[in-house]
Amino acid sequence: MTFGSVRHSRRIAATADRVWALAGDPARLHEWFPGIVTCVVEGTSRTITLGSGLTLPEEILVRDDVSRRFQYRVTSEFFRYHRGTLDAVDLGDGTCLVSYAVDADPRAMALVIAGAAAAGLEALAGLMEGPSDDEGRG
Repeated sequence: MTFGSVRHSRRIAATADRVWALAGDPARLHEWFPGIVTCVVEGTSRTITLGSGLTLPEEILVRDDVSRRFQYRVTSEFFRYHRGTLDAVDLGDGTCLVSYAVDADPRAMALVIAGAAAAGLEALAGLMEGPSDDEGRG
């Protein structure tokens, strides 16, 4: 079997811990990933709802707060295989590299999800790099 495999990365001008607090929380995906309007987490299951009303069931495989890695798989019939991986890597200078990788069968689905993931990383960067609550206060 040959999977489609795509990865996008984005350097974000915020600490890895700060980014991970949002991006590593499986219940907060809808706060930064475009097109997702809700997500519900129950144990190792997450159900996301897209703006179209389509729901996708997922299984949470890994949530590692030490290495800042989150892995999941979509369990819907749209996929024969799926694994998504989000990593937030501390670059040691107050910034981090966030990477989102997708492996999927059918291969075309990797491209669909990865395209959305690229937009998600940009939205995440916009949230993290925007003005902090302390700016503008005297």
